[in-house]
Amino acid sequence: MRAEIRILSLYPEILNIYGDRGNLITLVQRARWHGLEPVVTEASIGDPVDFRRYDLVAIGGGQDREQKLIAADFKDEKGPSLAEAVREGVAVLAVCGAYQLMGKYYRTAQGEEIPGLGIFDAWTEAGSRRMIGDVVVETDLLGGTRTLVGFENHSGRTFLGPSARPLGRVLRGHGNNGEDGHEGIVHRSAVGTYLHGSLLPKNPHLADWLLQRALDYRYGGSVRLGRLDDEFEERAHAAMVRRLLG
Repeated sequence: MRAEIRILSLYPEILNIYGDRGNLITLVQRARWHGLEPVVTEASIGDPVDFRRYDLVAIGGGQDREQKLIAADFKDEKGPSLAEAVREGVAVLAVCGAYQLMGKYYRTAQGEEIPGLGIFDAWTEAGSRRMIGDVVVETDLLGGTRTLVGFENHSGRTFLGPSARPLGRVLRGHGNNGEDGHEGIVHRSAVGTYLHGSLLPKNPHLADWLLQRALDYRYGGSVRLGRLDDEFEERAHAAMVRRLLG
């Protein structure tokens, strides 16, 4: 009997800029290749959610209009349950605007502070220029030193607090803020990042990390992922890294 893994896609019809839905597609397909039985649920504005019932939550990014559309529901209705789930070990991938909203606050260009969920020890300030382009990140999250590639397009500058662990170090691109060389954040089994692309099709090793953390939450370490034949995926990833780094 296949081990089941429960995946929640949050606001999929709203937060899907730059093909972020590809992250969900990758998680589902790789789960099947690993011999798991993925069960996907979608939830949006007004839907009650107990995040502890899921093993992995995927949240895409959106423009400012979409972010404002979901902000109240995300913070006030879903925020407390999501924060509790992260504390208990549920895996989360939060891209761009969702990453910002999971921090402490967003400070607008006018100086207004919009409170976030406070799950991440991070905050975001509006910037005067957009940070756009391809990104290469070096990370030690995945066992040894690995690279991540993606595409960023954001004007918000995110800064990490003293207790925060960045997802990685920027080798090309801007990352969180274009200043400190950090990209993303990792807190327990939750990852926040500015990397679109979609991110996970280009970085299957990160997809498997999220899947394993989700399995650890549900099965307490008794279900382990095997190794897939990722020759073509790894060659494509390496080719992109070479092209971007020169």
